[in-house]
Amino acid sequence: MNSNYINAVSLTELYTGKDLGLQYGTLSSVFKVWAPSAFSVAVVVYETGGAESAAGPAGTVEDHGHVNLMRRNDNGVWQAEVAGDLKGKYYMYRAVYADGSMEEAADPYARAVSANGVRTAIVDLRDTDPEHWEQDVSPSLPHPADAVIYELHVRDFSAHQSSGMRYKGKFKAFTETGLRDAAGNMIGIDHLAELGITHVHLMPVFDYQTVDELNRPEAERPEAYYTDYNWGYDPQHYNVPEGSYSTDASDPGLRIREFKEMVQALHSQGIAVIMDVVYNHTYAVEKGPFEPLAPDYFYRRDYTGRLSNGSGVGNELATERPMVRKYIKDSLAYWATEYHIDGFRFDLMGLMDSVTMREITEELRLEVNPELLLYGEPWTGGDSPLATKTLKGVQRGKGYAVFNDNFRSAIKGDSDGWGRGFITGEHGREGAIASGIMGAIHDFTESPVETVNYVTAHDNLNLWDKLLAVQGLRQQARFPVMENGRLKDGGSVEAAVAAADPYVGVDPEHVLDNEIVRRSLLASGIILASQGIPFLNAGDELLRSKYGDHNSYRSSDAINAIRWSGKQVFQPVFRYYKGLIELRRAHPAFRLHGRQEIERSLQFLRCEGGVVSYMLKDHAGGDSWQHIVVIFNANTQPVIQDLTGVSGSWNVVVDHSGAGTEVLRRVEGQQVELEGLSMMVLYDRSSEPGPRAKVIEVHYERPDGQYQGWNLWVWGTGIQDGQNDFRQMEDGRAVARIEVLPDTQSIGYLLRLNDWEEKDGEGDRFIDCSSDDELIRVLVRDRESSEDGTVGDSLQLTS
Repeated sequence: MNSNYINAVSLTELYTGKDLGLQYGTLSSVFKVWAPSAFSVAVVVYETGGAESAAGPAGTVEDHGHVNLMRRNDNGVWQAEVAGDLKGKYYMYRAVYADGSMEEAADPYARAVSANGVRTAIVDLRDTDPEHWEQDVSPSLPHPADAVIYELHVRDFSAHQSSGMRYKGKFKAFTETGLRDAAGNMIGIDHLAELGITHVHLMPVFDYQTVDELNRPEAERPEAYYTDYNWGYDPQHYNVPEGSYSTDASDPGLRIREFKEMVQALHSQGIAVIMDVVYNHTYAVEKGPFEPLAPDYFYRRDYTGRLSNGSGVGNELATERPMVRKYIKDSLAYWATEYHIDGFRFDLMGLMDSVTMREITEELRLEVNPELLLYGEPWTGGDSPLATKTLKGVQRGKGYAVFNDNFRSAIKGDSDGWGRGFITGEHGREGAIASGIMGAIHDFTESPVETVNYVTAHDNLNLWDKLLAVQGLRQQARFPVMENGRLKDGGSVEAAVAAADPYVGVDPEHVLDNEIVRRSLLASGIILASQGIPFLNAGDELLRSKYGDHNSYRSSDAINAIRWSGKQVFQPVFRYYKGLIELRRAHPAFRLHGRQEIERSLQFLRCEGGVVSYMLKDHAGGDSWQHIVVIFNANTQPVIQDLTGVSGSWNVVVDHSGAGTEVLRRVEGQQVELEGLSMMVLYDRSSEPGPRAKVIEVHYERPDGQYQGWNLWVWGTGIQDGQNDFRQMEDGRAVARIEVLPDTQSIGYLLRLNDWEEKDGEGDRFIDCSSDDELIRVLVRDRESSEDGTVGDSLQLTS
C-alpha cells in the first residue's frame, strides 16, 4: 500500500453522489464503491454469509462466489450492475492494487450483514418494515429545551430476571407492554412513559465488533469476540444494527426489522430515540470497514506518519477529509430516514473537526428533520494533531449542544474517587452551580440549549455508587473489586454481587430520610431545575447500583442489568423523579430559550454557605406562575431563605417530602425554612397566565437553490440574539423561526454565509413585528432577486 496515498487524492477523485453501496432491485442490483487507489475492483456475490465456521473469517466455507468486474469512473468510484434478483445472497468487494496485493472486504456502506459482520448481505429494505411503519411519526420537539434525555443500554434494560421480559437483552424487549411487578408497578417501556422522559438515548446500537453474535461458548469463540457484553464503542459496520440485540443474528433482515419495531414502540409511547454514534475511531484498522478499500485515507496520522491516537484506543478517523466527512453525513442521514432516528450523541466529539459538525447540523436539519437533537462529548481521549477540534465553546451559535462537565464536577466532585462537590459537602462550589443553572451562558454557551446538564452517565461510577464512595461506605457495602469485567482476585461475579449490600443503612419504610438518598435527589433536582437540556442515566430513579464498577463496559449482566425490583422498594424516589420531570415539562420557566431571556428572568437570591437559591420572575418564558423560587440546600442542617419584597403568600410544590405540580403546603410570610440536604420549589399564589412569545417565520429565497451555510444574524429579539439557522425547506425556500418578546416592535437581521464569509446584501435590515399576531411570516429574497442588486426589505406573507 502507498502510505502517502492521502497526498495523491485529487479533487476529481471526490464523489458527491448519494448512491454509494448497494442499490437493490428485483431485476438487477447496482454496486458502487469508492476505491480510488485500486488497480481493479470486483464485486463477489456469495451464497452464504461466511460466518458458519468457528473461525469466522470470510472464505472458510466452501463458497467461492461469483466474480463481477467493476468499471472505474473518473471520481474514484467503481461500479457494476449485476442482473437478477440477488435478495438473500451476500457480497464482498475484491480490490487489487498496483503492487499485486489483494484485499477482500465488506462494503463500507453496508446496510445489512451476516452474523458477526463477516459479509455484506443483500436485502430488500422494504421487507424489513414492520406493519404500519410508513405511519410511524416521531414525537414533536418544538424546542431543544423541551427535551429530557434518558441514557440507556439495550441489554441493561431487560437482561435482569426481575424485568419479566421475554426478549431479554434484545431490541424486541422494547415492544413488550403491560408488564408489572408483583406490586403492580409498571416496568419496561411503560415505566419510561410513566417517568415522563422525552428521549431515550441508546448507547451504541450499530454493529460493533467484540460480542460474538452467534453466542458460542467462550472456548469456541474467535479471539476477536472476547466477551458476552460490551457497551458498543468498538465500531465495525456503521450503518447496520448490532446483531447480538436481534433474536437471530444469522438473519440479516431480522435485526433491521426488530430495530425498527423498537423505534416504533418508543414513538408510540411519545418517546423519541437518540443514537449514540462513534465516528471518531474504529475497532480495527487493517481489518476495519475502510482501510482495505481506501488505504491510508480514512485515518488521521501524526507528524511521524503513525496512526494518531486521540481516541485512546489506537486510531482516529480523519473527519476533516472530504470523503470521510461525506461518509459520516451519509450515515447519519440514513439512520434518520430509514430508521426514523430523532437525534444523535457524538462520542469523543472533540476528535471531529468543527466544519464537519457544522455541516452535519445544518444539512440534517434542513434536508432530513428540523427537530433533530444533536449533542456530544467536547473532549478527546488523548492527544490529536487535529487543529479544529470540537471542544467546549466551539458549538456557540452552531445549533448543537455539548456535555457540561464543569457543572457535573461542581455538583458531585470527581467521577470515581473521594472528591467532593456541592451535594457531597464541599462549600465553594456555589458559583459553579449558579453558572450551570443559567445554562452556562456566561461560561461557554451562546444559548442554554447548547449545554447538556448531567451528573452521571455510563462512564465512571454511577450516581449511587459515587455517593457511597464519598461517604466511605464501599467496604461496608461489600462491593467486589472489578478489573476488565472480572473479579480482580478471581471467583464468581454473580456470587460477589449477591453478597453485596449497596443499600446499607437505607430504611425501606423511610427512604427519603436517608442521607445518601437525599444527596442523590438533590443532585438530579439541580439538573432538572436548571436551564439547558437535562440528561439522566438509566436507573437513577431506582437508585441503581453497579456495585462499585466504575468502568463496566465489558462486565456481566450481574453488574450492569437494571434491577426492576428497585421500583417498589424505592417507590418514593421514583415518584420524586417523576414529579420533577412533570414540573419541568409543565412550566416553561424551567425551559427558557435564550440568553437574553435568562438574564432578564433569572435572579439569584443567595449563593454561599452551601445554599444556592434563585427566582424565575415575571412569568418567565410565558409561565402561568408569576414568580418561582428554587432553593438548593447542601447542608445537613436546615436553613432559612429570605423572600422579602416579593410576596407574602407561596405554594410549595417541591420539598424534602415530594415533588410535582400539585401544592404540598402553603407558606405565609417573608421567610421559608427547608430541611438539610433538600431542595424546594415554591411559587407566588397570586399568579396568572403570562404573555406568550411571538414567532417570526423567515422564508429565504435564493435563485441558485444553494442554502448550505447560510444563516440569519438577528438582534433585538429579547430572547436569543445572534445566529439563527434555517431549519427546513418549504416551497423551495429555507425557513427559520425567530422568537421575540410579545411587545417587540421590530428586530434587525443580516444574512450571512457561515461565520461572515459572505453577506447577502449590505447594511442592517429590519422586520416589523408590531402586530398582535403570534406568528408573523416574511419573505426575504437574495440580492440577485432584487432589481437593484441588494436584499430588499422583508415582505410579509399571509399569517
